Amino acid sequence: MNIAHARGTAAARLSGPSRRNVVSATAAVAAAAALSSCSVPPAQRRSYPAADPAPGIPIASSRRAQLMQILAHPDDDLYFMNPDTQRMLDAGVPLVCVYVTAGEHEGINHIPGNTNDPADKAAYSSARHQGLRQAYASLLGLGRFTEWTKDVAPLQGGHRAEINTLVNGYRRVELIFLNLPMHTRRRYMALPSLWRDRALGLTTVVAADSPLRRAVSYDYDSLVDVLVGLMEQYRPTVIQTLDPDPDIQHSDEATRKKDSEQRGYSDHGDHTAVASFSWAAMVRWVARATKDGGHVPAFVATAFRGYYNRHWPKNLPAAVLKKKADNLVPYGGDPRWECGNPSGCGDYSVGGIRPLKNKKGWVRSTHYRHPGARTVVAAEPSGRLVAYGVLGLRAVRWRETRPGSGQWGNPDDLGGGPLAPALGGATLKDGRQLLFALRFAEIGGRGGPNRREVVLLEQGSPGGAFLAWKGLGNPERGDDGGRRIGVPVAVAAPDGRVHLFVRNADKGISTRVRDASGDWDRWRDLGGEEIQDGLSTVVDRAGRVHVFAAGREGVHHWTQDTMGLPLTYRAGGGLPVPGDPIAPVPTHDGGIELYYRRPTATAVMAVRAGGAPARPRKEGFGGYGPVSVAAAPGGPVLLGKDTHGRLQLRTGRRVLTRTRGMAALDAPALHIGRSGATVVGLGADAHPWTWQPEAGTAG
Repeated sequence: MNIAHARGTAAARLSGPSRRNVVSATAAVAAAAALSSCSVPPAQRRSYPAADPAPGIPIASSRRAQLMQILAHPDDDLYFMNPDTQRMLDAGVPLVCVYVTAGEHEGINHIPGNTNDPADKAAYSSARHQGLRQAYASLLGLGRFTEWTKDVAPLQGGHRAEINTLVNGYRRVELIFLNLPMHTRRRYMALPSLWRDRALGLTTVVAADSPLRRAVSYDYDSLVDVLVGLMEQYRPTVIQTLDPDPDIQHSDEATRKKDSEQRGYSDHGDHTAVASFSWAAMVRWVARATKDGGHVPAFVATAFRGYYNRHWPKNLPAAVLKKKADNLVPYGGDPRWECGNPSGCGDYSVGGIRPLKNKKGWVRSTHYRHPGARTVVAAEPSGRLVAYGVLGLRAVRWRETRPGSGQWGNPDDLGGGPLAPALGGATLKDGRQLLFALRFAEIGGRGGPNRREVVLLEQGSPGGAFLAWKGLGNPERGDDGGRRIGVPVAVAAPDGRVHLFVRNADKGISTRVRDASGDWDRWRDLGGEEIQDGLSTVVDRAGRVHVFAAGREGVHHWTQDTMGLPLTYRAGGGLPVPGDPIAPVPTHDGGIELYYRRPTATAVMAVRAGGAPARPRKEGFGGYGPVSVAAAPGGPVLLGKDTHGRLQLRTGRRVLTRTRGMAALDAPALHIGRSGATVVGLGADAHPWTWQPEAGTAG
């Protein structure tokens, strides 16, 4: 326990947004002793403070939207973050992209069919920059050779970077090129070494045709500080990064090199390092912003999987995939184009139909590192809805201004940070709320610990204040395996037990169970085969808990023989392969029906779990991505996205589409209450919105 964090607020319940005064030294020691169950990240060996997990810090809010993407290489956004980026651009959300490396690799811009292309790192970096300008001009609805404004941006610590800006009406894109090298003279990867090593320094690559003429040097702290400075300058409400904790992936050396993956993990080493720097920068931004009574910056974060995409069934249907791949055509360019850049008109090995022909299949999926609903929604005894989410890497609570209003007040800070973007939730029999989160307990780099833990926040009374945060540990023994765990998912059973599940480092499921008195047992591995993250839980009419997950060859299922017994893996089942997480719902006859899309399919299908293989039933609910389902008096209600990325809701035989309101982030929550179906999500302005189509409410 870190006594520096022992405050009166932490020892007491979390009753509201106001922060109490720091207690005296004697009271602080007493409070620390009282917090034996509170989990607080330990002091870290670094020159800046960790994010404060204690609650009650004021939260800033401007209700404006700003998207920031932090990438390792030019094209990472086009391969891994679209179509999400395109949807926000189309909605008018301004975008700033920060490219950390020069993308120069060996300096060869491979022209298909040529075998003797010359090596020129400065020129290849410039050609990739030109490809990005062509791609984003097209995304803004302009000609691919539209002229951009080029300038030099001053950064923290005296650093400078090239910045390119393009505006079309109310839409704006800025590209910032830090241009750190991909490799050093010794041919090892530079960014992963900068993340690990305490004393390493890297000199930037000066791209040809750049307004920036002088190379600069970066070490670990200066890169983090530059990223923090950009966050402070732009104050993004949405930050998109790559995956800081990719899956363990064993393959032989030849396959690994062919697939461009780092040894032992399913991604490029630069992706992992830049994502780690990005999350460390977010932690530092929050710490600096809240120092001396400052406000928590109001932003949400999303981490996207990278080369992971090639290892699992593809989840984008043809219409969505074509649009995503089309955005890579102007980036790839063509050596015959006259774009005005003497160094080249794109990354030639990427253009045309090559992204679709590439056997690695990176473009054919879009996956989130931390899948799950952005909000956990519950109804208070008064009927007023309350939504829980992660803002500024911290848990927050929003309440409706009045029951049924669909309008949300300012967020109350519940602390707990730094947290991954998706929360798990469970409601006890008496109405008390449990919130579960994945905490970045340590992410210091420079050879220091890199630790994750599952944490719990428990409500003291229905609709009331919360107790102190409690650490539930990690099912993995070491930090390396511990980084690979998934988002916690929980469900309350009728017998009073609460079942907690996470995907573990071996890509199976681990569980802890809380008994009716509130005591937790140890972590236990449930066995089974490899699955994707995005677990789904449901309780059937007999009180048995079920867990479902998407695998490579079908749906994986764990359940109890009878209520109260441990869950076990149920092999077989013969259900079709899913492309995304499973949405289960109990049926009136005691069974479980599953809703999901097959890989590359638009139609949602329903299939019965357990027993003899059932014939899937198409639901006439076209689109892409995961769906949510909830039981309702008129039959199951479905929530998902259409092929344009707009939210749609099916109630009975009606399919309704959300066409107004702030651009929605991934995975809103579906709530069934007295007034019917209510959808609650977060917008690009980092504020909740409500959609009640049958009541005519769109937030």
